[in-house]
Amino acid sequence: MDVFEKLIGNSDAIISAKKLASKGAMVNVPILLNGQSGVGKEIFARAIHNASDRSEMPLIIINCGAIPANLVESILFGHVKGSFTGAIIDHRGKFVDADKGTIFLDEIGELPQALQVKLLRVLQEGEVDPIGGNQPIKVDVRIISATNKKLEDLVSAGHFREDLYYRLNVFPVDIPPLQSRKGDVELLTNHFVEKICKREGRALKNLDRTALALLNGYPWPGNVRELENAVVRAVVLADSDIITQDDFPQIIEQLKKIAGQNKRHNRRRSDIENFAKDIDPKSGGLISIFDKNGEVYPMDYVEKMMIKVAHDKYNGKMTEIAKRLQIGRSTLYRKAVQMGLLDN
Repeated sequence: MDVFEKLIGNSDAIISAKKLASKGAMVNVPILLNGQSGVGKEIFARAIHNASDRSEMPLIIINCGAIPANLVESILFGHVKGSFTGAIIDHRGKFVDADKGTIFLDEIGELPQALQVKLLRVLQEGEVDPIGGNQPIKVDVRIISATNKKLEDLVSAGHFREDLYYRLNVFPVDIPPLQSRKGDVELLTNHFVEKICKREGRALKNLDRTALALLNGYPWPGNVRELENAVVRAVVLADSDIITQDDFPQIIEQLKKIAGQNKRHNRRRSDIENFAKDIDPKSGGLISIFDKNGEVYPMDYVEKMMIKVAHDKYNGKMTEIAKRLQIGRSTLYRKAVQMGLLDN
């Protein structure tokens, strides 16, 4: 199986990113992964490495923002014994460890300016300069870098070298936020539930429609990482084999805060007709679950909105609507009649 097919998601946005990344994996050029925190940049980096001709060689992962400033140079480029206090042995450095393989530099925007020139030399000359060393060391390393900041802005502000930016940005890949990945929340949620239940030795749990409606209505600022953390808590909290919206108390609390903000700023969709008119099924827009007072709609009202939108999207084709909403055709017909959708 193609390693990129293992990345969960069928939305147009994520499929486009996977196709681009798979093409980048086939050529030996630097790749820059752009995306918000939690979108899965490290997962993409692993897939790129595993799909490349370097897959049998090391993949070294470094978070540039998590290393103490006084240790970054030694950790990345190495040092020789006695080059500074505490250097009691030679240290190869991560670039030498990654020789013939791949190094993934996450949060590349956090790399100190003093070391950016040394990274530039790796890209230009294929060699590193250990601290205290007398001669450079040749390395053959594929560099994948990632950032949740706009490097162009850092360049403009003088915090990031322009020449280094252009060297890293040879093959950029934008990884979409979860909010724009229409339909992927349910796929990812089911994947995480299965993974967590298996890992914890629990019986497989399922999500009911209240939980799915809740998760689909949340904007996920923390993206896939936040979703997985929420699912972990829900699996632990659920008292039965069915996970409901009540098992996501932190998401509900966050939605209440959003509702309060919507109320204060008068940002809302007020009724079913405006809702259906405002949502473009191809846009990845979210369903509003708040009324004009910023309170959460009751489930029967959300259900009516979903049926109305599905009826419009699928041109009244009841079999297709029932399939997409995963409800029985007889139930759908009954509800549609009650709503007046079948009136001529």
